[in-house]
Amino acid sequence: MIRTVSTEEITKHIREMCIEANHYLSPDMDQALKHAQDTEQSVLGKKILNQLQENLAIAGQEMIPICQDTGMAVIFAEIGQEVHLEGGFLEDAINEGVRQGYADGFLRKSVVSDPILRENTKDNTPAVIHYSIVKGDKVKLTLAPKGFGSENMSRVFMLKPADGIEGVKEAILTAVKDAGPNACPPMVIGVGIGGTFEKCALLAKYALTRPVDEPSSIPYVKELEQEMLQKVNRLGIGPGGLGGTTTALAVNINTYPTHIAGLPVAVNICCHVNRHVVRTI
Repeated sequence: MIRTVSTEEITKHIREMCIEANHYLSPDMDQALKHAQDTEQSVLGKKILNQLQENLAIAGQEMIPICQDTGMAVIFAEIGQEVHLEGGFLEDAINEGVRQGYADGFLRKSVVSDPILRENTKDNTPAVIHYSIVKGDKVKLTLAPKGFGSENMSRVFMLKPADGIEGVKEAILTAVKDAGPNACPPMVIGVGIGGTFEKCALLAKYALTRPVDEPSSIPYVKELEQEMLQKVNRLGIGPGGLGGTTTALAVNINTYPTHIAGLPVAVNICCHVNRHVVRTI
């Protein structure tokens, strides 16, 4: 049975999601930060975490963004194959939602129309949109505004198969060490392993949208996530990069089949707010 979904409805949801993501911390991130506040062992680190909580409380009360960098809108649009879209072009509808959300939410417009000429588009469009066709008759939208303090610290490593899982671990630690305080820790670390050069980066980006309290369903990956979180937190970078035991709140890892000759690994780092909102239409 084909189900019809209006692109106007998609615009409406994207608009609301842009405002929600930039003003309110997601429930999983809220819990993770509160847990970090309770367990941080450094006096200065705990003070920084307290300040972050104060900032979040003020943002919610005053309806101001939880971070001044309201990011470039990244959207994962999963379209059920039984869905018929009507009312306009889907990409236009998504970008119109971003345009309205960033205008009505009084959010900073950070997108330039050309990477070299650098002229601001003045409405934070276009978004970066990843489409996939899935089973069913629903449209699942995941919006993740990505600030570039952390985005600039992300890395891709084209490892050799012989590097194995130890090479993957070293790649993750290298990316985090190089990022240091620049990614606004405590950070969330999205990791993509497998696929190709571009696929591992997409896996890492999507990993950031998984709730930080939901480990991988693959046993060895779940163990790797736990091990890497412990190792990252032993680096001593700490909240705000000022030292402490909470450098990261989570390490989320996605994997995908790859070629016999390769072991691509991407590390996509996100700051302490790790904004993400999911809606299903």
